[in-house]
Amino acid sequence: MKYTTITDTAAAARQLDALAPVYETVFAEPPYLEGPRDVADFLQRYQHEHKTPGFRLVTAHTDGSEGSGLAGFAYGLPLATSTGWWTGLLDTNLPEAFTREDGHRTFVVMELAVLPHHRGHGIGQTLHTALLEGLTAERVTLTVRPEAPAAAWYEHLGYTPVGHTQPWDGAPIYRSLIKMLRT
Repeated sequence: MKYTTITDTAAAARQLDALAPVYETVFAEPPYLEGPRDVADFLQRYQHEHKTPGFRLVTAHTDGSEGSGLAGFAYGLPLATSTGWWTGLLDTNLPEAFTREDGHRTFVVMELAVLPHHRGHGIGQTLHTALLEGLTAERVTLTVRPEAPAAAWYEHLGYTPVGHTQPWDGAPIYRSLIKMLRT
C-alpha cells in the first residue's frame, strides 16, 4: 500500500474523481445508505473544503499484481473561528472556553473511508495516523453515526464522546468525539 499526504490545493482538487467512487461505495453501506444526492453533496463540500488553509488529504493506493487503485482516503481541516461545529449539540451545553476556535486549535476529520475489500489490514488506522501527523492543533474532532462500526473504532483510537448532534434538518443523529493531541 502506498500512502500519500496532499496539502496543495491544486493537487487535492485533482483527486476528486478518484475519491468519489470510494465515497459512493463506502457510504452506500448500512448504516449510512447514502445515495446519489449524498454523493453530490460530498462532491460539492469537497470542492469548498479542499481550499481551506490547513486542509490535508491522505490517500492509500494499492500497487501490486492486481493493478493499482485507490483503497481509501481521509481528509480534514482546521475549524475556523466562525465555525458552527460546536453549536446544536442535542444533549450537552459546552462552555465557551471549550467551543472557542481560532483556526488552529481544532482539526476536524471530515471523512475517512476504506473500501470494504481492503478493511481489516490497518489501512484506516494508517490513514488516520498520517492525517494527524505533524499537526500543531491541540485537539482533533469528528462526528460518527453511533450505530456504525467506526464509532467503537474511533473510541479505541482514543477519542471521547462530547455529545450528539443533528447537523441539519432531517440528518441522522451523529456522535461528536474529540481527542486531545496536546494540553
